[in-house]
Amino acid sequence: YIDTINEARKVLVEQVGGTLFTIAKDVKFQIEFNPMRVSEYRLIGYETRLLNREDFNNDKVDAGDIGAGHSVTALYEIVPAGSNGHLMDPLRYRAATPVEPSTKSGEIAFLRMRYKLPNEDQSRLIERPVTDRDTIDDVARAPEDLRFAAAVAGFGQLLRNDPYMKNFGYAQVAELAGGA
Repeated sequence: YIDTINEARKVLVEQVGGTLFTIAKDVKFQIEFNPMRVSEYRLIGYETRLLNREDFNNDKVDAGDIGAGHSVTALYEIVPAGSNGHLMDPLRYRAATPVEPSTKSGEIAFLRMRYKLPNEDQSRLIERPVTDRDTIDDVARAPEDLRFAAAVAGFGQLLRNDPYMKNFGYAQVAELAGGA
């Protein structure tokens, strides 16, 4: 629905390229958290887009497309290992001594992304560790797009009466969005 000239400019000039020009198809992300660093995690949003673990390498399983100028943000809530913020009971059969990738790397997680170029049927793989160098210790120093995405996700969780929101309310959402 376009109701103003500014909305028309935004949709028909600035955003139309992302709708018309696919730059990657069947884009899939997979993240594995280092249990020595992260004891619990949950994906915020995208609940309806989750893939089975075995489908990540299966090029016949459809996933999302990304258009020119578009980006995707996946937000995870994590509980650092050793903190008191646990919300779930510990797993019974979790390895007592998980493998530490490298103490020098500061590895928090390992990210994998698969995608196909628009005219291809075989996916390509990109892998990279997520390390301490990737972290931001204060949300105020995070990029504007990330702060706005976090505000939108928080707003959505509040609308759904998410039990995990605790002390994060509409005032915090407005403050986070306003600063972005």
